[in-house]
Amino acid sequence: MKRLYSLIISCVCLLQVVFAGQGYVKYKDSSLSTAERVEDLISRMTIDEKVAQLMQMGSHMIIHDGEIDHAKMKAICKKNGIGFFEGITLTGDEAYRIMNEVQTYMMDSTRLGIPVFTLTESLHGSVNDGATIYPQAIALGSTFNPGLVYQMTSAISEELKAQGITQSLTPVVDVCRDLRWGRVEECFGEDPFLASIMGASQVRGYMEHGISPMLKHFGAHGTPAGGLNLASVQCGQRELLSVYMKPFEYIVKNVKPWAVMSSYNSWNGIPNSASDYLMKTLLRDTWGFKGYVYSDWGAIDMLHYFHKTARNKEEAAYQAFHAGLDVEAGIDCYRNLKGLVESGVLDMSEIDESVRRVLTAKFEMGLFEYKPCTEKEYKKHIHTRNQIELARKLAEESIVLLQNDEMLLPLDINKLRSVALIGPNVNQVQFGDYTWSRSNKDGVTLLEAFRKKAGKNLRVAYAKGCDLYSDTTDYIPQAVDIARNCDLSIVVVGTASASLSRDYTNVTCGEGFDLSDLTLPGTQEELIKAVHATGKPVIVVLLSGKPFAMPWVKENISTILVQWYPGEQGGNALYDVLFGKVNPSGKLNYSFPKSTGNTPCFYSYLPTDRGFYHQPGKSNQPGRDYVFDTPEPLWAFGHGLSYSSFEYTGMQTDKENYGINDTIQIDVDICNKSTIAGKEVVQVYVRDIVSSVVTPIHELKAFEKVTVLGNETQRVRLQIPVQQLGLYNRNMQYVVEPGEFELQAGGASDKIALRKRIGVALDSEQKIILNKADGQTRNIKKEKIAVTGYVRDVQSNPVENVIVESEGRTVRTDKNGYYSIETYSTSSLFISGEHVEAKTTSINGEQNINVVVIRK
Repeated sequence: MKRLYSLIISCVCLLQVVFAGQGYVKYKDSSLSTAERVEDLISRMTIDEKVAQLMQMGSHMIIHDGEIDHAKMKAICKKNGIGFFEGITLTGDEAYRIMNEVQTYMMDSTRLGIPVFTLTESLHGSVNDGATIYPQAIALGSTFNPGLVYQMTSAISEELKAQGITQSLTPVVDVCRDLRWGRVEECFGEDPFLASIMGASQVRGYMEHGISPMLKHFGAHGTPAGGLNLASVQCGQRELLSVYMKPFEYIVKNVKPWAVMSSYNSWNGIPNSASDYLMKTLLRDTWGFKGYVYSDWGAIDMLHYFHKTARNKEEAAYQAFHAGLDVEAGIDCYRNLKGLVESGVLDMSEIDESVRRVLTAKFEMGLFEYKPCTEKEYKKHIHTRNQIELARKLAEESIVLLQNDEMLLPLDINKLRSVALIGPNVNQVQFGDYTWSRSNKDGVTLLEAFRKKAGKNLRVAYAKGCDLYSDTTDYIPQAVDIARNCDLSIVVVGTASASLSRDYTNVTCGEGFDLSDLTLPGTQEELIKAVHATGKPVIVVLLSGKPFAMPWVKENISTILVQWYPGEQGGNALYDVLFGKVNPSGKLNYSFPKSTGNTPCFYSYLPTDRGFYHQPGKSNQPGRDYVFDTPEPLWAFGHGLSYSSFEYTGMQTDKENYGINDTIQIDVDICNKSTIAGKEVVQVYVRDIVSSVVTPIHELKAFEKVTVLGNETQRVRLQIPVQQLGLYNRNMQYVVEPGEFELQAGGASDKIALRKRIGVALDSEQKIILNKADGQTRNIKKEKIAVTGYVRDVQSNPVENVIVESEGRTVRTDKNGYYSIETYSTSSLFISGEHVEAKTTSINGEQNINVVVIRK
């Protein structure tokens, strides 16, 4: 029996040897599940190989004169490999060659053949030279068109794969609420819902086309103290979860990306890159994130020399890793992980868990079956006609027409003889940060577009007028001269941003370039004033990476557009909008402040946060709240005009009362009163009427961009899951509270055309109250009466100039708040005004009615 058993064992061993000789390796078998492959691979790995998967090798470490220094690469990787390889400074040609060469080394020359995530930046196009340059993220947000944004990242993926890149360090889904911050341009806007929808579309575009995206920057980031990059964010936990974390939560739960990048700064006294609350409790335990957290460049070492929470790199490595940060963008600190395990400070199971996350992503994204494209395929997929057309389409839809008071636009080339093109951004491309170029040869300026498109039909004169930053006025007289001698002037002002890791000269916007003053830099406003003084028509274009405080411009210039950094086709897109070949359809994703001190000016403020007295002052005339100003923005979130004329004519919901798990279905009728087809962004905001904690006056919860033909009425259907109406209550639990909510539909946050109240989870008694006519409780005889009284605020201050309406009659209160109106005893008074909340008061036969209003 023993001999038989020994023979069986020998045969089994022989079969295993033969099988192994045929080269079968379990983790390389693509027919197996990802979990099986990951566990098999981890079981084979040494601690050195595991730690290597948690670090990034930068191209600067191994590249010399555009070639790989193989001795340096072998010294870093040995037979262990590396988890990630970055090449943001490579040209497209270099990326194609070097990324594939590094990938081949990892898969063929390391012990286990684990592929590497090759990565770059592609915020608005691959940052490697030669790729298509799309509009910056701020411009993408103003399109309010998630479908186009999806198309963009699908197209970017095509170029990235051709370059041998498998991971993109985008999108940025930070909610930005301090306009002094240089990175305003990298964000979709001030609103968490907009950032959620646009970010999710980008993530889907990447993942469905073979590229792994990375959400950033995880942690409260978009309102740094003083507007300074890397500064701490001062906000409570409720604001953290309700605003800054909302896009991350939405995308993690709904799209399930594999990578999140931690941010440099701190919140609540703890650096975000060492916060177990953010990376473990919130991201993994609460939201169910299965991927890995990646550090921003140098963020772990900052725990040592910047935040001062660690005494050295080793302690910084422990703080970040133990808190849940899996991968270092570099090797400076995480080279200490092996020693921390060997000394017993870290447990090997913690290392294994982080490695498991990285390997899972690599298997899921198909890296173990990676096949590089050929040189012919590479050239075929870079900067194609379709990609260029898409860049132009995005640029067109992102332009926002702020003001067209005298209907100067669209221009008619047959009625113009000459145009003066003036300003520092008329003949200079502005792509924005995180791109590979700042050169006019890589894009189209407005001056170039005029010269090519207007041809001999129009005399075009050009003067720079001033630069983007200095206080010199030497060039303004020349600009004034050409303005006097032309039919109209187009003045293009704004900012300039760097090209990543390449050119940082004369930059006024972008990462690390923050402003203390939100007036136009240098002498740009002086230039506008001087051109305006000629008496000739003037169009002002803000070509910029952020909003500016321009009250004089708004009050004195009738025609104003904003063109956020528009990508390589910016000049062509702007020309076509100016001449009506493209109907503008962009909407503001940031509110514009009246002054630096007028910030923050975002639209979804708390009901207490725009002043109480609402007795506006102005220069030389003191008032209350701000003595010499009002808190409202120049232009509010969602604002944007069209050459069409849209009117909102009706709103219906499928029910009056909804359950917690229902979805609200909203139909909005919109009529194009003009003959010009145009695109309108139908926006639906929601206000929680009464809540257990203070909530914003309204919040965007749905939007849809639609094309409406001339003289057409279109019904637009939007949906809002009731779960989106929740809040964090006093116990910091996310709940949807039963009660009344007001749905508001319109073309901007301050242009609400339609309102409708609904109930959520109301019991039968509450439903009766909701539908009951206000005050109809007595049997009152209908007769004509005169009603008098006073309108005061809650502090008993008289409120002047309030409108009191009843039965078609309208009066206004005097300086003492007094009114007198003839009406019927059974009617109601409707009280409204620019600075008070509207309310309805039943008369019920009373002839003296004092009304208390809430100032807004």
